[in-house]
This record gives sequence, C-alpha cells and structure tokens, in this order.
Amino acid sequence: EPMVQELLSQVPADPTEFMIQWLRKRGGVVQGPSRMISVAQENIRLKKELRGMRELMNEAASSVVAAAPADKHGEEEAPDSEEDEDDDVADDMPPPPQNRGQRASVSAEAYGNWNQVKAFTPPVHPKTPEQVAKLATILNASFMFSSLDKKDMDTVIGAMQQRDFEASSRIITEGDDGEHLYVIEEGSPVCKKKVDGEEKVVKTCGPGDVFGELALLYNCPRAATVEAVDSCKAWELDRDTFNYIVKDAATKRNEQRDNFLKKIELLTSIDQYERAQICDALKCETFSKDQMVVTQGDEGNSFYIVESGGLVAIKNGAEVMKYSPGDYFGELALLKSQPRACSVKVTDEEATLLTMDRKAFIKLLGPLEQVLRRKEAEYEKC
Repeated sequence: EPMVQELLSQVPADPTEFMIQWLRKRGGVVQGPSRMISVAQENIRLKKELRGMRELMNEAASSVVAAAPADKHGEEEAPDSEEDEDDDVADDMPPPPQNRGQRASVSAEAYGNWNQVKAFTPPVHPKTPEQVAKLATILNASFMFSSLDKKDMDTVIGAMQQRDFEASSRIITEGDDGEHLYVIEEGSPVCKKKVDGEEKVVKTCGPGDVFGELALLYNCPRAATVEAVDSCKAWELDRDTFNYIVKDAATKRNEQRDNFLKKIELLTSIDQYERAQICDALKCETFSKDQMVVTQGDEGNSFYIVESGGLVAIKNGAEVMKYSPGDYFGELALLKSQPRACSVKVTDEEATLLTMDRKAFIKLLGPLEQVLRRKEAEYEKC
C-alpha cells in the first residue's frame, strides 16, 4: 500500500522502473555506484534479485489492484489529462494473482478489464400451481424473503429447482464454498458442526426451514454440515439469483437486525451463526396504541422482542411493568407451558415487535433457558 500511494502521487514516467527501485529499497537491496559490467553478469545478478522479489511483486500487484478505483455508474468523467495519467500507470500493471482461498467479499470485487459485470438472466424451472403456492407460503414466512415485492418473489420462485436427497447424503458440507441455499419441503435433515474435531448435531431442520444462506450472504465457507437422515425433498436457489434479487435487501436488513440483537442482554453469549438463525426466525409485527399484544389467561404461543415503541404489562387491572426497545416478554408462558401471567398493551402511537413462534423459540432459545428464567423472580414480585 505505501508503494501504491507513492506511485499514484508521483506518477513517474516509467512506473515499472519506479516499482523495481522501490522494491529494491524495501527488500534491502543496496545499490552501489554504477559500474561497467558485462551483460551476462548483469543478467545473473538481476535473476537473483528477481527471484528474491517475486513474492514482493505479487504483493505489490494485489495492492495496486485493490487501490484502483472501481467503475461506478453515474460518476462524472475525469479530465482527459487525468485519464492519460491513469492509463500510463494501468498499462504496465500485471494481472492480479489468482487466489484459490476463501471467496472474496462481494463488496471487495473490482470491476474493470479483469472482472466485467455481465447481464443477469434468472433461470426458470417449471412448477405446478400447487408448488408455486407452497413455495410462496414458505418464503413469505421467512425473514429473508418476506419483504420482496411480488415481481422479485415470482423471480425467486421461478429460479428454484427441486432436489431430492436420500438418507445419509450430505446436502452441504462445513468448510465448502457455497453456491446454493435450500428450502426444505419434506424431511428432517440434521445440522452438524465440528466441535473439538468431532461432528456434533446442533439442530434438526424441518419443512419450511431455510439453510445455506450464510455462505451466500457473507461470501464465506459453509458454517455447518447439513445431512439428510431420511428421504428429503428441498428447493435449491442458485447464488446468482440470490445475489441479484435477494442479497442486497437481505444484507441491509440482516445487518440492522443483527446490530439490534447484539445489544440485547439475553443474546450476548451467542455467536454470529446462532444470531443469524434467530434473525431468520423472527417475524416483524406492528401494533397501534392501546392494542393488546397478549391477554392475561390466554395460551402463550409466541415470544416477543420490542424493536420500537413502548408497552406496559397489566396484571389483574394494575400496571406492573413497562417495556421499551430491547426488552422482551412472553418467554415464561412458553418455557412453563402456562397461560399468560399478564396482559401487554401498547402505550405509544405505534410499536414494532419481533416475534418468534413456540417451535422456533424452543429450538433456538431453549438452550438459554437458565438465562430466560432469571426474570421469573422479578415477575413474581409484580
């Protein structure tokens, strides 16, 4: 990066010579007084230096590519003189070295002569009206897809391809690059993670569950292995469709939701993967002033986290507790399988709540039971 800064600021007439001299200084190659030596001797000396500087040159090439500004639609064109200077530098740049490691982040992808943006045409796989309706129901219930408009939702559904997996077959494998996400229609595959070098089951999936999205969202290797334990039928969505249709909107929503969840005391002990699963399970509901969210004595089937607005808990006609953003309620009725101990009413003009049904609550927050029960004594004082 220092070399790039000097290169771009000085704009030497011979960028290649400038880079070689800079790398010589950085590599500790001291140049003495110029002397007359034979061409053969000079070649031998340069070959030795070049072998020693090969790694530094690769590093320099990567730095130059990273520093080069990406093409942006709508930007004003620079004056001709500046374009000429940029061309002088770019013409002598070596191509970026190939990297077979972790997939580069989408935000870091450089577009230009090395990486042209191509027009995208989503695939279309025929489906029966019943299959379309079932997929629409499943996707609308998922946080990641629920905010898509009808046109985008139709595109996503059309691009999904049905896949069948036999018992014991692996659908995705921890550490692999991710090219697809999956929506389960039938079957109960298990999610496994390596713990102390041994694979352990951390979750059992079921119809309607979505998995494999993390590798596409964050351009990282698979965070877990998913294996079919019985005959499994799933719908597969390719990376390109996901990126063009879903990812931009989903990434922004997930970042906002993840940052919000990080601040909730209940969830401070869980990792990013677990928070992502919770994000996907949460549904957003809006309530107006004086509306009852839950009623004392009713059966409890949902857990609530306050995202915005104010609410109050009412027990036997008296206000006993107030809720503000970051607070949660409804957990004890699910943990103890008891009726609601109090009613909860909206006090602001509007309140936005993140809700989770009983099944998702037990699956994702069940391991936090001891933390959830800490508030039980506080409730009993009310």
